[in-house]
Amino acid sequence: MSQPQMIFVNLPVKDLGTTKDFFAKLGFGFNPQFSDDSTACLVISDTIFAMLISEPRFKDFTKKEIADASRTTEVLLALSAESREKVDEMAEAALANGGSPANETQDMGFMYGRSFQDPDGHIWEVVWMDPATAQGEA
Repeated sequence: MSQPQMIFVNLPVKDLGTTKDFFAKLGFGFNPQFSDDSTACLVISDTIFAMLISEPRFKDFTKKEIADASRTTEVLLALSAESREKVDEMAEAALANGGSPANETQDMGFMYGRSFQDPDGHIWEVVWMDPATAQGEA
């Protein structure tokens, strides 16, 4: 039996401690096996991780200039949520703990989403979709 594919999204951060505190307040944990004084492995699920990497260390992995996420957007990170209420909980927790608004709330009935910027300006979207619609039943 093959092992599920994993993803490690690498994000540059200006202050690793601030960023770790922010995500801990949203209820996320970290894998110490893949963390050190310049990197924190944010556990999103059993197969999804965000490697939060201090900018000086991140520069070791690329020849390109690091995008300033407070001024430019290179990626939108979208997370699913199990209900509309969970979308609101995460968005409100983000805004109450150092995050800032990103885009307007999207409410299409069968799909509901909110977004926020983390302390480094990376945009995170949290989305709930009606399970029947997601499975093509509606």
